[in-house]
Amino acid sequence: MLELGKSLNRNYNIRLPFLDGFYNIGLFFNSKSTFLLFSVKPDFSESKSKEISDSLRINMFKNIESSKFSETFLNLHTYNSRTLDIINQFKEIKPEFTDEVGFIFNETITLNKVTVGDNIFYDQLLLYMLTINSYNNEFFYLIAERQNINQKLGKKIVRTSGLQISSGRAMSIINDFYNASRDSEEFIKNESYKINQEEVITLDVNSW
Repeated sequence: MLELGKSLNRNYNIRLPFLDGFYNIGLFFNSKSTFLLFSVKPDFSESKSKEISDSLRINMFKNIESSKFSETFLNLHTYNSRTLDIINQFKEIKPEFTDEVGFIFNETITLNKVTVGDNIFYDQLLLYMLTINSYNNEFFYLIAERQNINQKLGKKIVRTSGLQISSGRAMSIINDFYNASRDSEEFIKNESYKINQEEVITLDVNSW
């Protein structure tokens, strides 16, 4: 049995169907900090192919900004003020990709209500499960957003981690979208602000 110790004192479990098996996902976190870890346990005991779990790819991201999926498909939010410290919070699916990316579920777990001065904050764990619509049975991306209230600082601190489980086929299409997006951004950066010299009219000031 896993002993959480002082660093981790809360646990939340999800069982998700994946291809012809399941994944048991555990989230271990602390009620007084943004510290969070994932556990992943495959269950393909009834699978027709016993080797299927070996061909799947599991990635964990302490900062979701570093994942190709987030960079390609998601808009993130970072903000800092006297009472808020937010880094790479999930904001939305990019509008141009709402047909390709869909929600499986989202859930909010409220641990505590905290009053800091005139502000009321909620200590929460927010979960968002996303998928690629064309591979919705072989790809999921779990976003775990931890909102913790640090009363010593009088701040809400928001940090976001991610867990991605994917088949090779689903990962291939994500790479295709990622590369196409990067190529498009590079094209815009290099081309969009160039002026067509044939359309520029030059005035000879000496002729006035």
